Formats: sequence, C-alpha cells, structure tokens
Amino acid sequence: MSGDFAPNRTPLEERLVDLIRLKGPITVADYMADALGHPHDGYYMSQTPFGADGDFTTAPEISQIFGELIGLWLLENWRALGSPGDFNLVEFGPGRGVLMEDILRATRLRAAFSKAACLWLLETSGRLRVEQQKRLRASGVKPLWADEFADIPPAPTLIVANEFFDCLPVRQFQRVDRGWRERLVDIGEDGRLAFILGKTPPPANYGLPGDDDSEPGDIFEINFAARDFMTEVVGGLVAHGGAALIIDYGHVASGLGDTLQAVRDHRYWPALSTPGQADLTAHVDFGALADAAVDAGAAVYGPTAQGRFLDRLGIKLRTEMLCKDKPEAEQQKIRAGAARIAAPDKMGEIFKVMCIASPDLPAPPGFFDL
Repeated sequence: MSGDFAPNRTPLEERLVDLIRLKGPITVADYMADALGHPHDGYYMSQTPFGADGDFTTAPEISQIFGELIGLWLLENWRALGSPGDFNLVEFGPGRGVLMEDILRATRLRAAFSKAACLWLLETSGRLRVEQQKRLRASGVKPLWADEFADIPPAPTLIVANEFFDCLPVRQFQRVDRGWRERLVDIGEDGRLAFILGKTPPPANYGLPGDDDSEPGDIFEINFAARDFMTEVVGGLVAHGGAALIIDYGHVASGLGDTLQAVRDHRYWPALSTPGQADLTAHVDFGALADAAVDAGAAVYGPTAQGRFLDRLGIKLRTEMLCKDKPEAEQQKIRAGAARIAAPDKMGEIFKVMCIASPDLPAPPGFFDL
C-alpha cells in the first residue's frame, strides 16, 4: 500500500519534522490545524478541494436543491426575527460559493430580505476567496470577508455552516492499562510522521470516560476549538438575536472512536501522509456542541438526520418542480442528485443538522417535531 503514496516529504511535512525535532511531539490538533490552515502550505491555502477535479464533493455541489431549501429556511427565520431592515447573513467555510449562490437565488423571492442582508463569508483561504468573489459578484452580490467571527459587526445574524465544524482540530486520547494518554505526532524510525502516546495523564477536568466505560486501546476525541468557537457564536446570537444552521457528518452523542480521516482524489488517505495535500477531518460531536451552546445561553434544536430535515423542508416537491418539462435525461440527473443528499444509504443519515438559536425565536422549520 505504501507504494501508492509520494516517497518525498511535502513542504509542510518538512516544516513539521523540523518543528518536532526542535520542540518535541505535537498534538493531533496542532497537526490538523497546520495540515489544513498553514498560511503557505496548508491544504485550503494551496489545493483545489471541491468538485470532480478536487478531493471531495459536498451537498451543494451535488444538487442545487440543497441550497435552495436552506435559503427558504433562512427566509422563515428572518421573518421570525421580525424581518429586520439590516442583518448579517453569514456562511462559515463557504467553499467555492456554490451554496451561497443557491441560497441567494432562493431568497430573491423576498426583495426585502435581499436588501436587508449584509453578506459575510468567514474564510481564511485567499484561493477560495477569489473563487467566491467571482461566483457571487457575477450574481450581482458584493460579499464581505472575515478571518474570525469577531470581525463581523454586531447585528441580528443568520448563519449557515455546512461541513465547517469537521475541519476544526481535535485532540485525541488513548486508553492504556494505567489510564488515558494523549495521542501525539512524532517522527518515526523511518523519518516520517508517526503517532505516539504522551507520558503523562491528561487533566481530570477533560471528562474522559472512566474504567467501566472504556478499555485499553480505545480512543476518545475532544474538540476544544469547536466548543470555544460555539461559545463565541452563541454570545453574538443571544446578544443580538439570530440562528445558526449547522450541517455536518458526525455523531449525536459523545463516544469512543478514532474518526480522524484524510481524503485525496475522492478516496481515503492515511492521515499523516502528504500533509497539506490531502483534506483532513474528524466527525463532529454534536452532543458536545449542543452542550456548549446551551451553557452559553442558546436554544438548541436537533440534531436530526439531513435526509429527514430536507424531507421536512419539501425536497420531494422541489425535485418534481425542477423536473417539470425537462428532458428525461435531465430529470434523472436531478432526481439522482436529490437522492444522493437525502437517502439514508447516501448522505441522508450520516450527515446531521442542528440549529442553535437565540432563546426568543420560535422552533425553526425542519425541527417542529423534535
């Protein structure tokens, strides 16, 4: 299997090897943060991630229905906010701008919404900002960009985060006979990056499972970055009103398991191979995110399966509307795309949807019966 992978180190691997030699092993979270976001050699700064020519395909790239239904969801929540004359429409990690393009097309049904929205894109990649600018300005929209959530001015805010939280860096801990040890990244005997275990136990307040709930070899992940970011976002929503729609793949409750994975050329890739040239993610712990949101004062709806959420928003009706008067081949393509994002054996079950909202908002569409 090793013959499938590049024999030479990537520029980022050279940097990481030098860093480890100088300062010692690094956490999985530090490795993940550099692999994705290093200013020069990180994956999102240097590669083409999305679409058939990239490494993976997201739901907006598969079917326009995904973004259109989310656009209608945003319209309903804007009304629930009292239809403010000025508000922030925010997307975290907007990729090539495909999702936001579809959202804006759907929300043009209400001219007042489009006029009131100040569009902010939370994006650190210069390469992706260029793609977003070309796509959205061709639609007559002039977005603003932010490196951090704190850069976005206070106002009522509606947020969409599709496949964003899975990219936030996790720390990993492995159970051994004498308790838990942190999983670290070091240099192996062959001179390449390799996993090792730290020598000291983690702090007791990390909340790792007890002896009765785990056994040697088990791995437990904690995403401190996601929890801290959620707390920051909720602070803005509670203070000024609004809601965030979070869509990602992951698990409903915290649990054991190694979910760190890399993808390259639409196939799985070793997590420590070719850093900076493969996408690197971990499953989202929706239970931990929900707890952080509630602790910060938000109302939480879901998570629910993506397929169920889209069904409640009317994916079947929208699919048939798009198919009307289309040639048979195009109808098949539309239906296949809709099935791929909603079917339980495709993206419909593993992807979850959760809403975080200011406590004064009514239950949002898609979550009424939860």
